[in-house]
Amino acid sequence: METTVDINDVAELFKVLGDHSRLSMVAMMYKKECCVCDFTECFNMSQPAVSQHLKRLRTLGLITERKDGYWTHLSLNSDSPFMEMLSKLLATTPGLDAHVDRLLASCTREACC
Repeated sequence: METTVDINDVAELFKVLGDHSRLSMVAMMYKKECCVCDFTECFNMSQPAVSQHLKRLRTLGLITERKDGYWTHLSLNSDSPFMEMLSKLLATTPGLDAHVDRLLASCTREACC
């Protein structure tokens, strides 16, 4: 059964993605599966702050989680009714690829997960 999205859902999506950190997190997950520790390091943000951002993304069904011991790995939810729209948005946002590449390069930690 296909889930339909209405204008209220899209408005909520834009509210959530209107935050620079959340938009960047989504763009990072568009490129690769990420660990919570990727976000804490790349954004120089505490784990509770990252968790609050992820909660907003999770509430919209944008992300999926995979547990591996202590670590939580995150990726975009390919079954999300927003996925087609999100893919187009990310693919056409000027400078986003370079921004994500800089973020990923700034993650200098040793593999913790």
